[in-house]
Amino acid sequence: MQIKINQATNNRPEGDRIIDAPAVLVDIQHYIEQLKEEDAWQKSDRNAITVFKTAGVTVVINALHSGAEMNDIEIEGMLMLQVVEGEITIMADEGERKLTEQQVLILHPCFKTNILAEKDTILILSSIQVGDQRVKDPETIL
Repeated sequence: MQIKINQATNNRPEGDRIIDAPAVLVDIQHYIEQLKEEDAWQKSDRNAITVFKTAGVTVVINALHSGAEMNDIEIEGMLMLQVVEGEITIMADEGERKLTEQQVLILHPCFKTNILAEKDTILILSSIQVGDQRVKDPETIL
């Protein structure tokens, strides 16, 4: 297996990090602290960092200020939302659901999703692509 390393950028000059290898340790607290120290957190309503990415799987830690919105999220695979800190509202045509700290919601790929941070929130978004999983006729999912 080839190890993949994310390269540093102007916004994240210390950003070199392994994002794919036979084993990838994700120190969530370290990344939360890093996100909150960066200019993007101070100047924007959010900041995020990809901590794992391989064929079919991506994991991103998001820091959202209260009121931040992520609109029209559409993933071709499964979407797992884990609230580490804070509270969000998930909205879709099929309904609305609040998620609070230490809750996880897993969605099949069947609709566009909107997220609203009800307060400052740390959210882990994981997308997982496994074959054709699209739900053809979803009942009330949320």
